[in-house]
Amino acid sequence: MRPESRKYLYDILQACETLSQFVEGKRFADYDSDLLLRSAVERQLMIVGEALSQATRMDEELADHIENARDIINLRNVIVHGYTVVENETIWGILQADVPKLRNQVARLLR
Repeated sequence: MRPESRKYLYDILQACETLSQFVEGKRFADYDSDLLLRSAVERQLMIVGEALSQATRMDEELADHIENARDIINLRNVIVHGYTVVENETIWGILQADVPKLRNQVARLLR
């Protein structure tokens, strides 16, 4: 793995940890009603998607080790370019199910 791609993986790991901190102890109703929280979460998801996009450009085989890599990158594109179609329920589901999985996969790659 190239040193530059490790930096992007570290950024993904940091963003995942930040996302976990943001929603710790929160329920969907909290997320749904808090514009500041939703904005912060979306920003971290954009970082994840952009960092993964850059890392997989440098090291294409990384995509084989990160489940749903293309979907993660596409989510970033939706948040940035199709923000009007972002559904809070979908993002909340990603926070609950996918972010912890991604965090573990990236941490394993960095070891």
